[in-house]
Order: sequence, then C-alpha cells, then structure tokens
Amino acid sequence: MIDPRMEKLADLMIGYSVNVQPGEKALINIGGDVSEEMVCLLIDRIAKAGGIPFVQLNNPRIDRALALNSSEEQLKMLLSRDLPFMKEIQCYISMGGTVNSTEHADIPDEITKLRQTHYGTPLLEYRVNNTKWVSMQWPTPAGAQQAGMSTEAFEDFYFDVCTLDYSKMKAASERLEARLARTDKVRIVGPGDTDIEFSIKGIPIVVCAGNMNLPDGEIFTAPVKETVNGVISYNVGTYCQGRPCDNVRLVFKDGKVVEATASDQKGIEETFNSDEGARYVGEFAIGVNPMITKPFRNTLFDEKIAGSIHLTPGMAYGMADNGNRSKIHWDMVLIQNPEYGGGEIYFDSELVRKDGLFVVEDLLPLNPENLM
Repeated sequence: MIDPRMEKLADLMIGYSVNVQPGEKALINIGGDVSEEMVCLLIDRIAKAGGIPFVQLNNPRIDRALALNSSEEQLKMLLSRDLPFMKEIQCYISMGGTVNSTEHADIPDEITKLRQTHYGTPLLEYRVNNTKWVSMQWPTPAGAQQAGMSTEAFEDFYFDVCTLDYSKMKAASERLEARLARTDKVRIVGPGDTDIEFSIKGIPIVVCAGNMNLPDGEIFTAPVKETVNGVISYNVGTYCQGRPCDNVRLVFKDGKVVEATASDQKGIEETFNSDEGARYVGEFAIGVNPMITKPFRNTLFDEKIAGSIHLTPGMAYGMADNGNRSKIHWDMVLIQNPEYGGGEIYFDSELVRKDGLFVVEDLLPLNPENLM
C-alpha cells in the first residue's frame, strides 16, 4: 500500500508547485537514493494532468568517476545533447536523496570549474530561467544523520514540512513582497560584527511558497550589484568544494568581497577566485518557514529557516536579476533568532524584524505562530 503522505506530496508537486498543464513536457531528475514509489507516483500524476513525463537518473558515485575523467570535448558534447532537450521541457522536478554529502569532496577545483563552464552553468541558467521548476531532497537515513535525527523522526518532519499550507504562506508573503518592492536600502545587523547594507531598488521581488522548492518559504531579490558594503558573519555551516565549511565571514566594499575567512580557507579562496562574479552577490532572501527552526547543513532546508536571511555570492537568478554572472551560486545562511545571537533587519532605516520576528503590523502574519 502506498504511503498516503507520498500521494499528498505528489499531488502538491504536480498540481501546485510546477502546475503541469496538458501537453507540457515534465522532466524528473533523480540523484542519489530516492523512493521508486514516489517517482512512479509523480509519473502517474504528470500523465493524469495531461503532461508528458520523462525521467533522468544520476548516481553520485558514477558522476564522481565521470568528473575525475572529464574533458572539455566530452562536456561540450554532453551540453550539445542535453541543452536542446532541456529547451523542450516546460516543467522540471529535481529529486535528490543524500547518500554521502561529501561524495565530490576530492574532485579537484580545476575539474569543477571545467564542468561548470562547459556544462553545468549553461544548463542551470536555461533551466532556472525558462522552466517551471521545483527541487526537493528525499528523506534518507544519511539525510537524517546529517540532520541529527532518527530516520523515522526525519521522515515525519519531512512530510509535514513539505505539505505545509503553502497557500497561506503565499498570501502572507505577498505583504513582504510589497514592502520590499518599495524599499531602497536594506541593513542587516547580527551576531559578531555583522553590519551590512545594500540597495535593492528596482530589482524584482520573488515569493517562494511551495512553487520552487519543497520545503519552501523564502522571499528573494538581489542587491544592486555594487551597493553592498559592510561585514557579514554567517552562523550556519555550509559546504565548499564538497567539504564542510564553517564560520564564514565576508567583508564587502562597493559590492565586492574584499576579505573572506572560513574554516576551509583554501576552499573559500578558490571559490571566490573562480570568476569575477563570484565575489559579488546574486541573491538576498528572507526565510519564513515556521517548521524549520534549526540548521541541517542542507541548503534546501537551511535557507528557509524562520528568522534567517541568506546573502548569496554568485549568479543572480533571471527573475530577480542584478546583472551578476558567475559559475557559482553559494547560499550561505545567517539566523537571527535569539538562540543564535539575535539581530535586526531595517528597510530604509525602519526596523522591520528583530531577533527573527517581524515587528511591523503588516508583516506580523509572517511570524511562525501565524503560519502554522
């Protein structure tokens, strides 16, 4: 018997997240350990919606072996095969299942750059900007271990957070969208010496409420490229070059990272030297998911933490474009809840969120107690 939670999730993904319409082609991209039952359910729901389903299977260990033996000729050939196919796709569903989160940790930096330049970045830019897409991570034992939870508890949490009432979140998020749309200067103050300011004037605002990621819960835009000034110290661990990276601290001057320190100093320097755009910010977002209250070292979850922000070096998304181009898009998270050191967000010098909670009347519906 199929788990009814899977059926509820499949209905949400196909009917709401990517909203498959008759005649649309939908690609399900599978990576790692993912439930075959869930994939079959998605195929069934796509077909019932009148869509045409496709499935692409990837294996992290096999991908590593290919990566270590990459060549420019090989990658260009792969792109010439895969990009035309992607241009035929209207809906894209990415399903990952963590087996070993550091599987690619020993891939040399020069190979990573080669793969990004001649394959990954062109495909990603087209897909993100031209398809209806949703990304998700299937709850695996390895994912549960990474989250510090039992497998059963992680599965329960996963289905609850992925099938939250996203229509309610969307309605509340539209208030923040309106606020951001009339904002020029954003200032963020946080733990340590975090104090950073930038303009978002004229940059589109995007609400993510179950329609791009599962779990979801963020509102994003991008800074005007050369306006970022100050210091930010992130308090959520991330990965750099496939390796754990903690205590990231960045200093910005006129939009550019001029100083960067982290537990993996070599990795962070290599990343920011990958191209010119890597040192500029491509995204600013505010996390609002009320069920995600602690970091998992998994970006798909961590960037949605209620009371968090992420300020992302690298490529800007076309839907909120500040003109920055890069091979990287590195989401790094700062939590401003009291147990993580607190902090404030100001829009045009007005305090709008303190210690993770919105304090202005129109944004109160986005506080966790009002979204559950």
